[in-house]
Amino acid sequence: MSKFGKLAGIWFALVAVSVIGRLWQPAYGVTPLAGAAIAAGTAFPSPLVAATVPLAALAISNLVLPGYEADFGGWALAAVVAAALAWPVVLGRLARGRRGGLVLAALASSLVFFLATNFACWWLSDMYPHTPAGLLACYVAGLPFHRWMPLGDVVWTLALTEVLARSGLVAGIAPLSSRTAAAA
Repeated sequence: MSKFGKLAGIWFALVAVSVIGRLWQPAYGVTPLAGAAIAAGTAFPSPLVAATVPLAALAISNLVLPGYEADFGGWALAAVVAAALAWPVVLGRLARGRRGGLVLAALASSLVFFLATNFACWWLSDMYPHTPAGLLACYVAGLPFHRWMPLGDVVWTLALTEVLARSGLVAGIAPLSSRTAAAA
């Protein structure tokens, strides 16, 4: 199979896993979207192509999930969510070849998503007063939704990048099993 064929297959697989994972969340915030974005950032030569993975998954899953209501910021909030889910691609590119970097990328993705989307909710809606106390109340209210997100992002990132490492598409990251055998 050609390199293009492999990359196309990986693209479709990452989008499919992300859509299914977003539609079936075992807990709030435990989705493969950030992990897929980071994995795409490690695998695809073009960051623009890699960014289409989380954006396509978001667009497809949004066809089934409730929309962004005007009361919560509407399209502006949707744009913030899309940006917060696309930026892990950059982190994936920076973390290439380093598992510790992938874990940090996943944690940073979770934190930025939490900070950006809650700030946008506070700024774009009338749910909270537009004061520092209102912003703090918004962040506190968002904590239950963020509770499992960092763990989910780390697990999905490591799982998906391991699959890519085994496929030979991620330069510089050997599959875990080969590093264990080499150390013995």
